Amino acid sequence: MSLFSALLLRDLGQMFGGGRRGATMLPVLFFIAVAMLFPFAVGPAPELLARTGGGVIWVAALLASILPLDRLLQSDVEGGFFDQLYLRDISEELVVMVRLLAHWLSFGPPLMVAAIPASALLGIDGQTLRTVELGLLAGTPGLAAIGLIIAALTVGMRGGAALSGLLLIPLAVPLLVFGAGALSTGGDSGIALTAAISLLLVAITPFAGGAAIRAAREG
Repeated sequence: MSLFSALLLRDLGQMFGGGRRGATMLPVLFFIAVAMLFPFAVGPAPELLARTGGGVIWVAALLASILPLDRLLQSDVEGGFFDQLYLRDISEELVVMVRLLAHWLSFGPPLMVAAIPASALLGIDGQTLRTVELGLLAGTPGLAAIGLIIAALTVGMRGGAALSGLLLIPLAVPLLVFGAGALSTGGDSGIALTAAISLLLVAITPFAGGAAIRAAREG
């Protein structure tokens, strides 16, 4: 088994296995809860729910992405996991790249599945649901990348979990604007721009996250 596969299986096992991270179900439950509560806040009018439901799903996905941030790196840094890999000449960039893939797999696809019952609760039609799903497919890698960069920058900081949420929201605004904007334009250009932003974020995350973890270890 290659090193990449071994690290990925370890991370997925901890994220899906309900271990010390156990970060998979909480964002999904939060996502569904927002979709359930929104009709109580604005009323049951089907036209209003259908018009605003796609945007609500995007906002719920953004807020749900905040929940697992404090579990992404903190315990491994405190437990010396990165120190052990450093002694074995394994770069932080490789570990962060694997962690990003595992984080997205535990976060993006479950939210896309949860968007189906959420769309039913909000009365979203099939065409809008298709646009929402394509937008989440394009945008959730970017949300995962922003979250991992922030988790690396705030690891070891007192109050880092609260700070992570405050940092993620403004940084994720471009993804929200283009992803949710595709719902109003009805075209694919917004989804393409969302995917382009996600691709850029995914490309820089291993280097930014690796540098931040080295700084935390040596600091």
